[in-house]
Amino acid sequence: MKLLEDMIREKGVVKPGNVLKVDSFLNHQMDINLFNEMGKEFKRIFADKPINKILTIEASGIGIACIAAQYFNVPVVFAKKAQSINIDGDVYSTSITSFTHKREYQVIVSRKYLSPEDHVLIIDDFLANGCALQGLIDIVNTSGATVEGIGIAVEKGFQDGGTLIRSMKQNLHSLAIVKSMNPETGEIEFAEDK
Repeated sequence: MKLLEDMIREKGVVKPGNVLKVDSFLNHQMDINLFNEMGKEFKRIFADKPINKILTIEASGIGIACIAAQYFNVPVVFAKKAQSINIDGDVYSTSITSFTHKREYQVIVSRKYLSPEDHVLIIDDFLANGCALQGLIDIVNTSGATVEGIGIAVEKGFQDGGTLIRSMKQNLHSLAIVKSMNPETGEIEFAEDK
């Protein structure tokens, strides 16, 4: 998606340790016009799928998922990283390791919101090592629901996550795939969606 790539080139900051900082428009301050275009693009990509629910993980995926959900006219469910008194009853649970935060989380989704009748589109802001996506896929599979597709805003194509998720025969589409980035020059090179 050229609009997203252009925004990353213009406003993204490459930092040492394979970190791409896009907090000025994607995952801290959110550019809603950009999110709107990403939502339209996800709808175009997954238009032939019988999606009745979007699943993401807190917190950075929620904004993108909500905007996309308007185009699918479906609810958004988000996996929480902590048990809450607001979640009553049984939950689906899995463990994930965050690339950004370098820590392990237990994520949960109430069993009330995922069932075998659901056809799920998973949406997230970043794909690096694939651990968060594996956790979300695990939750969907445990619920008996069907993963119809996975939409990612930014994939770090030079890390293993995309290869791992595609090897699981998942219908994965990333709007921008970073092929390489140089923290010294700030240069970012993009690849085509695989």
